[in-house]
Amino acid sequence: MIWVDWVKALHVISVIAWMAGMFYLPRLFVYHVDSPKGSPQSETFKVMERRLMRAIINPAMTATWVFGLLLVFGSPAVDWSRGWTWVKTAAVIAMSGVHGMLSRYRKDFEADRNTRSAKFFRVLNEVPTLLVIIIVIMVIVKPF
Repeated sequence: MIWVDWVKALHVISVIAWMAGMFYLPRLFVYHVDSPKGSPQSETFKVMERRLMRAIINPAMTATWVFGLLLVFGSPAVDWSRGWTWVKTAAVIAMSGVHGMLSRYRKDFEADRNTRSAKFFRVLNEVPTLLVIIIVIMVIVKPF
């Protein structure tokens, strides 16, 4: 089943790209909050955020889901009777929800209607980190 190894490799690559964007975008928001609306800095952040979302985060999330689902349904690697599988799945769904939130916040910045503080985005920046820790521990350690 050599294809499984290729799909695993592509899954890990896409996860790394997705997480890189998920870690970076909220940091951009932290700095964007402090830029006056309509300023050159604000407009630059808008371009950076849009490109990051469209060119990296969205395609990487899509690839992560496609390769992950191929592994789930095409290989015997997933045992749904084990608790770790369900926790990992819930964490991936939660990560996708955070992705959706970041997308909505990006659109708010794009339209100059952000109402959230830099502190909010600093805290939000930690959520993907916590979720990825849970996901990795579930997949590697399989604690239950």
